[in-house]
Amino acid sequence: MTPLMITLMVVAGIALLIAIGYLNHVAENAKLDKARARVELSDRLRRCSEIAETFPGQLVSPALKLLMTRLELNVMQRMQALDKGNDQVKTRIGELNALVAQGDAIVVTNPVSPIQTEAKAKDVRFLLEALHGQVTRAAHDGFLQTSEAKHWIREIRNILVMLHIEFFNNLGQAALSQDQPGQARLAFERGVQYLRNQPDPVTWQTALAAMEKQLARANSMVLTNIAPTEDDDNALTEGLKADDVESEWKKKVIYD
Repeated sequence: MTPLMITLMVVAGIALLIAIGYLNHVAENAKLDKARARVELSDRLRRCSEIAETFPGQLVSPALKLLMTRLELNVMQRMQALDKGNDQVKTRIGELNALVAQGDAIVVTNPVSPIQTEAKAKDVRFLLEALHGQVTRAAHDGFLQTSEAKHWIREIRNILVMLHIEFFNNLGQAALSQDQPGQARLAFERGVQYLRNQPDPVTWQTALAAMEKQLARANSMVLTNIAPTEDDDNALTEGLKADDVESEWKKKVIYD
């Protein structure tokens, strides 16, 4: 074996080792990418499920329920692409496809959950933020058309306004039921101010008028409560008369 052949064999061996190392590196990166994708999709699925299951029923229209179902379907299909042998994923995709096929006839099963506290309002707002993120991501995936994604982003903003309307109204009504018109007035004032600050006030004109009516009612009750009653007037009059008599008596003592 000549020195040249030995050299070529050594070079070939080194090249083979480099190629094997590179292929192993590529394979490891592919595994890491796949693992990261699984984690990301699992997180998205968790968020989709949380939104679909816990969103207050009074704020969920059939169209919104259909969107939630489609968003979950998008995630499940991507999970299936990573794990084609997963029977649970396959079964769930079949269930979601059946629901999507119902269109606007889909049944909203979310229970009504009144927005009566600040904490509850914040929880629902966080769900809306999560829904916004899922819509944006679905558009990035190409699952939703840009126009449809923009439509739903506008709808999410509208639902946020509806959330505040319900919250301020419930807060005010609760205060009235507890004979606290001052607190009710504060709640309705916040609602009126919130609606007046909306970029499209015409859309919320009816809601604003209703909130202003509630504010006027609460304000009237506050003024009624602070106005002196007939008994108060009588007590005040008697007190003034007594002061006048006492003053006259003191004058007589001094000058006599």
